[in-house]
Amino acid sequence: MTDFRMDHVGATVQDLGKALDFFRALGFEVEGRSEVGGPWADRVNGLDGTRVDMAMVSSPGGGGTKLELTRFISPEPVGEKDRPVNSFGFTHVCYQVQDVDAVVARARDAGYGLVRELVNYEDVYRLAYIRGPEGLIVEVAQAL
Repeated sequence: MTDFRMDHVGATVQDLGKALDFFRALGFEVEGRSEVGGPWADRVNGLDGTRVDMAMVSSPGGGGTKLELTRFISPEPVGEKDRPVNSFGFTHVCYQVQDVDAVVARARDAGYGLVRELVNYEDVYRLAYIRGPEGLIVEVAQAL
């Protein structure tokens, strides 16, 4: 059995500055902010031309699950029933796993597919987004 550990929860927002202000007011700390995109992001997200402004915030005391707040620069965020990863609101939860291939295989065996594909992120993680029912997305990431 592969062990799971909550890593972070992602939320897409329209105004990252206002979202950061809100979380700071609650006592969260901003761990970092950057603009990211490129082929690996397109492949894992199932979108083309992905460019995001994102920030990672941690809960007071640093003991809880981190939040990844993302503002999509491109493509534009949208809202629909089978929400893509650039829609507003909470989009996915991420778990670190010991064997990402085993988890992806179990998901496929149960009838669930990937948003697009399993990718290598800068030789740091192998990761994939698994789409569940109701548009739920679970990211699984294996440290390399």
